[in-house]
Amino acid sequence: MKQVVILSGKGGTGKTSLTAALAHLAHAGMNLVLADADVDAANLDLLLDPEKLEEHDFTGGFKAVIHGEACTACGRCFEVCRFGAVIEPKPSGKTYGVDESRCEGCNTCIYQCPEKAISNYRPVAGKWFRSSTPYGTLFHAEMNAGEENSGKLVSIVRKEAAEACVSTGCDLVLVDGPPGVGCPVIASCSGVDAAVITTEPGISSIHDLVRVAETLALFHVKPAVCINKSDINPKRRNEIVEFCSGEGITFLGDIPFDENVMKALSMRVPVTAAFPESPAASAVADIWNRLRTLIEYP
Repeated sequence: MKQVVILSGKGGTGKTSLTAALAHLAHAGMNLVLADADVDAANLDLLLDPEKLEEHDFTGGFKAVIHGEACTACGRCFEVCRFGAVIEPKPSGKTYGVDESRCEGCNTCIYQCPEKAISNYRPVAGKWFRSSTPYGTLFHAEMNAGEENSGKLVSIVRKEAAEACVSTGCDLVLVDGPPGVGCPVIASCSGVDAAVITTEPGISSIHDLVRVAETLALFHVKPAVCINKSDINPKRRNEIVEFCSGEGITFLGDIPFDENVMKALSMRVPVTAAFPESPAASAVADIWNRLRTLIEYP
């Protein structure tokens, strides 16, 4: 089993479109399991038309709750809360409350309450799903608005995908990773066999590329790079290629600007499926062939 993650230094570089196209191409010759690890803004399902087979709650961090019947309004919880999460009683009220959006689940109020009137619980912070797509089983998730711990949810999605791949004897887990370099990215790239960084020839492209490459180095994962819309700024494109050459980073290829990509997106299918002869689809096919060699898949 091989695991490949598609990353980007920022959003909007075509990472998900590339993942969907690679899934379409890879499915022709191998068994796949797919994972959408961009749980804060999941959209791989928009291109793969999945049928949900399972739905599971995801619980995030602890939140405090004050039990009014036991609270004597001594105010100790208000004094010790460092996050401003404890709400003072209104003039007509007699007990304190908790603003869940501010509560960090540190439990200090629980330990300090003389009446033992405070406890904690894990609220549902999102959901994760197992779905069927034309290209293989997809594991994906959604975080509720304002919730945190998305790195933990990414870990669940990846774990379920890897276990499904092992149990079914599949060849490849293809992961649509989140953008940037935060906790969700760290949860996405640990233990993978290869990471593809998708970039565009913009002003911050090399800066963003360096950040992702440095993150991957912490996990001893060598990056490979492809440039989307590479022909819109040839000078910047050449700078990226020169940078990759100087740093020993594998360059997988260019994807030209192609209006067929947007047409395919509006059809909710990968460009390689909708317009297989288009310039973008041909470029992605070349990238997939080089990626196969990189992960040493026959």
